[in-house]
Amino acid sequence: MAQVEETIRQEAEEYQGDSDQPLGGYALTAAAYLGLVGAGLLVVRRRRDAGPGSTVGPWDLALMSLATHKASRMVAKDPVTSPLRALFTRFRGVSAPAELAEEPRGEGGRRTVGELVACPFCLAQWAATGYAFGLVLAPRFTRSAGAVLSAVAVSDWLQLAYAKLQQAQE
Repeated sequence: MAQVEETIRQEAEEYQGDSDQPLGGYALTAAAYLGLVGAGLLVVRRRRDAGPGSTVGPWDLALMSLATHKASRMVAKDPVTSPLRALFTRFRGVSAPAELAEEPRGEGGRRTVGELVACPFCLAQWAATGYAFGLVLAPRFTRSAGAVLSAVAVSDWLQLAYAKLQQAQE
């Protein structure tokens, strides 16, 4: 066992070079994700009553895409959700209208979580997975929540377009 650990440590050092990426934290995060997916699959399997309302059609995919986009940006960038990120990130300023720029802080697991919660691209996988399980386990509620998030996402884009038009007229 000690030889395996030493080999893993050496390979990690070889990969990292001068980088301070927390590979161990990444491995734990991936394991947590897989564990949650596995637990979700067990719940779905035990329910066995996933009916026709739990299938994913083209409209569901569109709704899921918009909702995933909005949920991941809301968690990663919204000023109101900054208390959720504060333990793991450091405020750096404003990155866009109604969005904050933050960077991960700390080392190991803290830094790994900071990278996850400050990155909408990283969070999108988690949000989409949660949405997919929601479609199977509670399709009506999930579609309603997805509709709200999608409406807010479209509204955000319209707000940005409106602001751009106003700037163009000045």
